[in-house]
Parts: sequence; structure tokens; C-alpha cells
Amino acid sequence: MSDYNFEQKESFIVIGLGTELKSDYTDYAGIIKEKTDFWQQAGQDGRLAHLKSIASNDYIFAVNEAVNNKMMHYAGVMSDQTAPEEARVIQFPAGEYLVVKGEDQTADALNNKLTGIAFGQALPESTEFAYVGGPNTTVEMGNRNGLVYGEMWIPVVKK
Repeated sequence: MSDYNFEQKESFIVIGLGTELKSDYTDYAGIIKEKTDFWQQAGQDGRLAHLKSIASNDYIFAVNEAVNNKMMHYAGVMSDQTAPEEARVIQFPAGEYLVVKGEDQTADALNNKLTGIAFGQALPESTEFAYVGGPNTTVEMGNRNGLVYGEMWIPVVKK
């Protein structure tokens, strides 16, 4: 199951711990491997558990953002607590967002599926909206019927 629409969102902040992605932006296999390795390491070394402990809800954010001409990827949460020293506070603007909903076997599979639908189908087909950069995120919202479900949120502007 997956579907998408465009909707208005209030601004929000994600506290994220990140890594620089070194693969070329067209090397999808390389990017996926780097992201998977990062999430495994963050889970093993306790960084993800710490983020979850300061979160204001159960959502886990996988954020992509260009920072200083570097392609960055973050594991993040919404929180009103003080960010860990090594964390980045990522501001998402108020405005229109492409929202892609779906579910899959794992969080990684969900992230890849929603990214594919967003950038391979929804944005190219849109006659009203365009993505012009800024942070975008996949939001893991929970589990149901044995599947991970969530959404991808991409800020867009009117064409």
C-alpha cells in the first residue's frame, strides 16, 4: 500500500545525528549501503537509543539534507530537550509538502520504497509543485500487521 498527496504542514524541528554520504548522488546502491551501515552502527553504539529516550513522540526520522555542499543523512527525533553535542538541529519550514504514505517489511525497505515513489513518480508527475531542495525526511511511524508504516515528507513550492 502506498499513496501520496500534497498538504500544508507547520514548521517543525528534528534533532539528528548524521553521517556524510560519500557515494555519487546517482549511485543508488552505494547510497543505500551507506545509509544501512549508518543505521546499523547507530543502533549498535547506543546513539539511536539515546535519541529515542529524548523524543517527544514515537516517530523516527531519516533525514536527507545538503549541508555545505555535502550530502548528509541523519537519524532523528522530534524533541523539546537539549540536543546531544554532536547532533544537528534540522529546521523544516512551514508550507506545502509532498506526503507519500506506505508500508513495508523493514524501515530500510520502507525508506527506499517511499523515496522511489516520491522522486520517481510523484514529483515528476506533478504539474503544480516542485522540490527545490532543503531537508526531506522519511518518518517511521510504527508497526501494524507485521509491517513498518510511515510517510515521506518533502517540502515543495508551486511551479
